[in-house]
Amino acid sequence: MLKASTIQLLRFPFSWLLLPVYLFALSMAGQVNWWYALGSFILIHLLLYPASNGYNSYMDRDEGSIGGVKDPMAPTRELYVVSGLMDIAGAVLALTISMNFALCYVIYIIFSRLYSYRGVRLKQYPLTGYLTVVLNQGALVFYMVYVNVSKTGEAVPWQGLVISTLLIGAFYPITQIYQHDQDRKDGVTTISYRLGVRGTFLYCGSLYLAAFALLAIYLHHAGHFGYFIILQVWYLPVIVLFLRWAWQCWQDKSAADFQRTMRMNWVAATCTNMAFISVIIYKHFG
Repeated sequence: MLKASTIQLLRFPFSWLLLPVYLFALSMAGQVNWWYALGSFILIHLLLYPASNGYNSYMDRDEGSIGGVKDPMAPTRELYVVSGLMDIAGAVLALTISMNFALCYVIYIIFSRLYSYRGVRLKQYPLTGYLTVVLNQGALVFYMVYVNVSKTGEAVPWQGLVISTLLIGAFYPITQIYQHDQDRKDGVTTISYRLGVRGTFLYCGSLYLAAFALLAIYLHHAGHFGYFIILQVWYLPVIVLFLRWAWQCWQDKSAADFQRTMRMNWVAATCTNMAFISVIIYKHFG
């Protein structure tokens, strides 16, 4: 029986916040191998992401709130062992999908470890740490899903790689906005800290605009602009909440707290996930 701290720090619910890239890849693929789609979902969201969360928590030993957990428990050696076993199991099972998928899977694990491992700790550098996260959770995950669930083997659209990276690039600094002091005490300088509270909102808002502008252009040229309309209908609550919270933080920086950050993240992820699910249903089952 796993310890309560191990289960908590694997942070399985946090995978919901990272699900949009996977769903985006499915929504853009032509004919989908749904068995591979299911397998890749399980491996990425129930093994890869939680194992990465667990290893990061073991290395950080956070005493303050972290993504998805307000009061984290102290990690134990069990968390380290379980994270490692999950990585090994995931890498082996990834071979059942394809060698390509398994290779991407291992690349993600390597960079995830370099991001957190105290001997290297890429997360301590604002730009390097940021690029490590957005390229792996964005472009790499989009690529490994799109290539391996597509029946027709079409080339990966570069627009999908860029849009995925922009979406994660806009999402990630917001998750850091409430823990500037905590990160600095741990010797970590995040890009959100460098940008400041106001700068983080301006930067993330700009990246979201760039991502959706590129998506609109891509879908228009592909003859699927109706999909973009569906996405925008679902995304309207996110825009309203984002602007409202940004205004609050502009007036009082203390509004950039854990509770509001998590509310923003959950609303954004839920609306984005439902938007892409709607497109998937319309495109593949409508």
